[in-house]
Amino acid sequence: MTTLLNTLGNEAPRYIPNDPRPTLLGLTRVELAEALARVGVPEKQRRMRAGQIWHWLYHRGVTEFSAMTNIARELRERLDETFIIGRPDIVTEQVSSDGTRKWLLRLAPDERGARQEVEMVYIPEEDRGTLCISSQVGCTLTCSFCHTGTQKLVRNLTAGEIVGQVMVARDGLKEWPQQIEAMANPPSGGRYLTNVVLMGMGEPLYNFDNVKAAMEIVSDGEGISLSKRRITLSTSGVVPEIARAGEEIGTMLAISLHGTTDEIRNRLVPLNKKYPIRELLDACRNYPGASNARRITFEYVMLKGVNDTPEDARRLVKLLAGIPAKINLIPFNPWPGTQYECSDWDTIERFAAIVNKAGYASPVRTPRGRDIMAACGQLKSESQKVRARERLAAGG
Repeated sequence: MTTLLNTLGNEAPRYIPNDPRPTLLGLTRVELAEALARVGVPEKQRRMRAGQIWHWLYHRGVTEFSAMTNIARELRERLDETFIIGRPDIVTEQVSSDGTRKWLLRLAPDERGARQEVEMVYIPEEDRGTLCISSQVGCTLTCSFCHTGTQKLVRNLTAGEIVGQVMVARDGLKEWPQQIEAMANPPSGGRYLTNVVLMGMGEPLYNFDNVKAAMEIVSDGEGISLSKRRITLSTSGVVPEIARAGEEIGTMLAISLHGTTDEIRNRLVPLNKKYPIRELLDACRNYPGASNARRITFEYVMLKGVNDTPEDARRLVKLLAGIPAKINLIPFNPWPGTQYECSDWDTIERFAAIVNKAGYASPVRTPRGRDIMAACGQLKSESQKVRARERLAAGG
């Protein structure tokens, strides 16, 4: 049974209309120290104060400056006058019959006054809890099997908006340290949220700098403190940025492959026309840090009559030769208006057997959250670009 937990109307919004105060979320430590100069913190104190605020924001998860009890009241008041702690607002939160949660989040007003929306999903499993977050509002890639691809790109998310998704999820799961400490039966390892995947709305490598800054915060040992080996960046194949991602972001890598010939992949992932399969896989072979212990994940959605034959399976094995790889076979998750169907289960098992026999781990991903449109490829929001004349008509 699907449950709708809450809507924006049931809780006070975190953003006040026309609030000119910028958020501190998403700033680097250096930028945070620079921001403190605006409220009169002496230069000799800025590094220390930045460290204190960083701890309160990302380790303790506070939402008000007044909660930062080791900072003088006068400074807390100046911080509150000048800045906000700006998490996204929750518009809706849905819980699937299988425990999957999907949030529709409303972002702060952008420079045009528009408030866009994105979706994120939390998937609980016995040994982990994975949060799938978005990096853009909409997407520019128009992958034909993906619901998000039917929504045009509206804009990139800021670093603060990307980090803010993780913080909203931790709020909802009640897993900040002080909350975990108060639990009679805390989760193993002290966390419900153990993994983050950049597999939601958007192409992360087309928002490189903000994704990089956000993942530095998520992986910071004095902040949210998730190991980069528990963070996976999924790309449709932006070849020029793949090596740079390995060097500068340093997370695990996943590739949305989905086809074993350029003809098929051109149809499924139009970016392939710019960066064909051979170039993409060469970039994977050279990915910094790739090894048997840090394998690249190849995502392969199973589409009936399109890419699911034994010949496709054998081609896939040959294509990945020499790459430390894991292959995720994803039963297609339908959405309104799609032209595709999911491969029959016997077909998927036959495909998996060929890949497994070749020595590749190839789990078939169990569809999660289908009843709330939270499964892989189903995320979409109603956000659209706001034209200037529409903003003027609305008084913006």
